[in-house]
Amino acid sequence: MPSDNVKSYLHLHFIVFIWGFTAILGALISLEALPLVWFRMLFAVGFIAIYIYYKKLSLKVPIKIRMQLLFSGLIIALHWFTFFHAIKISNISITLACLSTGALFASLLEPILYGKKIVFYEVFFGLLVVLGLYIIFNVEGNYFWGMITALTSAFLSALFAVINSRLVKSYDATIISFYELSGGVLFFTIILLFGERFSAEFFQLSIKDLLYLLLLSSVCTAYAFIASTSVMKFLSPYTVMLTINLEPIYGIILAVLIFQEKEKMSFEFYIGAFIILLTVLLNALLKSRKLKLN
Repeated sequence: MPSDNVKSYLHLHFIVFIWGFTAILGALISLEALPLVWFRMLFAVGFIAIYIYYKKLSLKVPIKIRMQLLFSGLIIALHWFTFFHAIKISNISITLACLSTGALFASLLEPILYGKKIVFYEVFFGLLVVLGLYIIFNVEGNYFWGMITALTSAFLSALFAVINSRLVKSYDATIISFYELSGGVLFFTIILLFGERFSAEFFQLSIKDLLYLLLLSSVCTAYAFIASTSVMKFLSPYTVMLTINLEPIYGIILAVLIFQEKEKMSFEFYIGAFIILLTVLLNALLKSRKLKLN
């Protein structure tokens, strides 16, 4: 493997590790999910704007595309809201186990939105995921609403990825990210305004929350997004997909190490989570091999 590829591979693992740490920060920040996501997006837009200014990138895109990007921003904002809300009402392990179903939701959405043919092995994998979820629901029933919220988050993540897969082919990924995050800030600002949530108390963040939010928005959002696009120049789609699907594993391990007893689940939970994660990895493996053959 050439030197650039080795560096990119290690870099990609570091990025995925950072994404896994996002859930940890969500649990550490004391804010509710809605203000947490609003501050995250607002700060991230600021960091990406600085990067755009430094790189002298053009923000010009057609108005129709700009509106699509702003709407996509609402989807990613809702994904993050349900993600962090699921962590608040259940825990990190439950949320990440359910969130790993996103790749299979995407397999179902692509035929619906773009007329892609249904792949039968994806249907089989979908049934395996249902089995894994059934085991988790059966033994962790006290986290029912956390699981439902996390599955909603997984669906929104898949919807966002499917829509974005077309846009990223024609426009710079950093510019797309800027408009989408700006759209998320805009829509959530409207919600907060109508809910009369903005007050002096709303903006009084503790030092701890402010530091965690700055870390979340800069390293885990702005940096990770820009860096993930750069490593794709040197790595195959198979390597990227397979590595990204390790995010829930990194996150669950980190959660158990940091939060210990709060994150320790029943043996049956890990069986169900293992079935889901293994299915997602097999799905990525078959997809990448299919791309190589084509």
